[in-house]
Amino acid sequence: MRMIPETKLAPAFRERLAMAEGLWWLAAGLAFAAALFLLHAPYTPELLIVAGLLSAAVALNLSRRDEGEPAAAPNAGEISSTTLPPRAREMLERLPDPLMLLDESNRVVLANTAMTALVGRDANNKHVSAVLRTPAVLEAIERTAVTGQAQSVEFSLRVPMEQHYQAHVTCTEQIPRLTAVLFHNVTAMVRAQEARSDFIANASHELRTPLAALSGFIDTLRGHARDDEEAREKFLDIMSGEANRMRRLIDDLLSLTRIEQNEHVPPVDEVDIHGVLSEAASALQGLAGLDKVTLSIDEHNDLPRVLGDRDELVQLFQNLMHNAIKYGRPQGNVRAMFSTYPGESGVPGRHGAASLVAVAVRDDGEGIPREAIPRLTERFYRVDVRRSRERGGTGLGLAIVKHIVNRHHGRLLIDSQPGEGSTFTVLLPAVPQAEPRPSRK
Repeated sequence: MRMIPETKLAPAFRERLAMAEGLWWLAAGLAFAAALFLLHAPYTPELLIVAGLLSAAVALNLSRRDEGEPAAAPNAGEISSTTLPPRAREMLERLPDPLMLLDESNRVVLANTAMTALVGRDANNKHVSAVLRTPAVLEAIERTAVTGQAQSVEFSLRVPMEQHYQAHVTCTEQIPRLTAVLFHNVTAMVRAQEARSDFIANASHELRTPLAALSGFIDTLRGHARDDEEAREKFLDIMSGEANRMRRLIDDLLSLTRIEQNEHVPPVDEVDIHGVLSEAASALQGLAGLDKVTLSIDEHNDLPRVLGDRDELVQLFQNLMHNAIKYGRPQGNVRAMFSTYPGESGVPGRHGAASLVAVAVRDDGEGIPREAIPRLTERFYRVDVRRSRERGGTGLGLAIVKHIVNRHHGRLLIDSQPGEGSTFTVLLPAVPQAEPRPSRK
């Protein structure tokens, strides 16, 4: 049969051929989009956009032919990175989560930028077992290859730092099959769950100790000490102290919860920070007097107001002064100092603040070991557990300080030298000054 040259084909027939090839590429694009939907749940607007753009990108293969660009012909027996249209490859490369595409023999067809950061840049054309060393993920890939069903597993990477991932594996129904492996980083979620579990365990432990003491003393008073007036008065004093300890712990827990709930809402009130320090110091004069500690506040002329919540700021500086009194030198000095900085200086603070007000609380105690400073704001962390409990500490004071500072878009700086005392500095955004109006001539 004589072949008819393509140039002699009727224009309508050529148009139908072009349309049929375009529909093939559109179907391929929709298949990729469907794979993304299966990989990522719950669906987000960003994912919908990516899937739509990916479909459009592969469907545009025909339009590139019309523009003079060569189109890659689909080959039913072979899949490679060049099989994907350039726009599709670019879209997959830009996905924030690590993504890997495998052919029917489980060789890597494509590893996007996020994936190569985990497995290395020479992953293409290698068998997946030579690239991934995680048995759980390899087993999920095998199960998907056999059953055709999507799989989801969790795994952890220990080096260079511990990270936790959830791997999603799915494959296309069309032959030759294409398997997609997507990693989603869940490290923040896992750490939040661990912190919540630690918090519950620590809170339970802190409450269990005074409850056990109260229960023991009650049993003693009901027993052989029932008629011993001296022992009864002694035990009642101890029981009162343990009850007060539980009350302080519960108050701090409620306070911390309340602050965390409002942490995303920055305060907008204008607060006189010198007045805040004066109020906090007045409430602690009695405690300072018991230890013969001198509590002083420097004067500062023209100190700007700060953006803040007055009650929370009073609580913040009461906690800092209280710690300075408890852990400072007996008959020592606790001093509060003020300074201001321009917002564009190198001092860390609130981004965009025109100026910053720095409030430093300094004691002359024995200081804090350098290795303990990064952990001071952790809940229930104490440098000296016995001393903290003897002085009525709950282990939550500096955690409350940290969250109040975060809500005010400020910064907490800690400086301590063993034997020379400690300085806790809080940087707060000052109220913006009104710009002068231009004079009319």
